[in-house]
Order: sequence, then C-alpha cells, then structure tokens
Amino acid sequence: MKEKLQEAVELFEEVIIFGTEHVVKNLDVPIWKEYSPEQIQVLKILSAFGELTSSQLAEIQGVHKSAVSTRLKKLVEKELIELEKDPHDQRAKRILLTTSGIEVLKQSNEAVYESIENIFKDRIDEHELEQFIETFRKLKTILLTKEM
Repeated sequence: MKEKLQEAVELFEEVIIFGTEHVVKNLDVPIWKEYSPEQIQVLKILSAFGELTSSQLAEIQGVHKSAVSTRLKKLVEKELIELEKDPHDQRAKRILLTTSGIEVLKQSNEAVYESIENIFKDRIDEHELEQFIETFRKLKTILLTKEM
C-alpha cells in the first residue's frame, strides 16, 4: 500500500507540474499575457475558499506574506479583488473577488478547459473520465473532512 500511495503522490505531482507547464506555454489567451499564473491562482483560491486574509492566502499558497502582498497590490490595481477591513480584527483585511475578477477567472478556466480537452481528446474514454472524477471527489471529501 505504501509504495502504491507513494507512486500515486509522485504521479499527481508530476501531472500538476507538467500540466501547468503545458498550459502556461501553450495557451495563447490574452488574459494569460496580462496576468501571471500566481495571480490567477489567487483568484482561484478566493473563488474556492471565499473571503480570506492575506495570512491565510499566504499559507494556502505556501509563500511568504510579502509575496502575497505584491500579488494583491497588482490585483487591486487591476480591480480584480478588493480589500476591506475584517469586522472581527481591525488590523486585518479581508480579500474579496470582484465581478471583474470572477470574469477573468471564468475566461482563464475556459481557456484551460479547452487546452486540456485538446490534449485528452480521443485519448481518454468516458469510463476513464468517470473513474477520475469519482477518485478526485473522494479525495476532496477526505481532505475537507481532515480540515474540520
């Protein structure tokens, strides 16, 4: 079991690395020229988690708060996010997606989907895709349950 799990983790990491590299290099979409992958990732995280503080965002991204501060400043300037005071802690600010941020994320997601669809077309059948979805739903449930 341990060896299989280790292989699964390594394969998952490699898919993430190679998949990200493929998307970044091969997508000829205007928003991918305007926004960095890290900025898009901030939008994705906010979409998934909702309002966060910069400390929470830094922890999720696995980076120092100074790196997040730079990303946030650029995203605020581009009006993709907004910062507002946390009602529970006046020193902290909550990060929220704007309507423009949601639209940019939607465009990015559509471009990524089209790219992946072209890669997998005629290479993965419906049954394999269903197994993939079932496995990742189960993993997501396990991970969300562990956080509580």
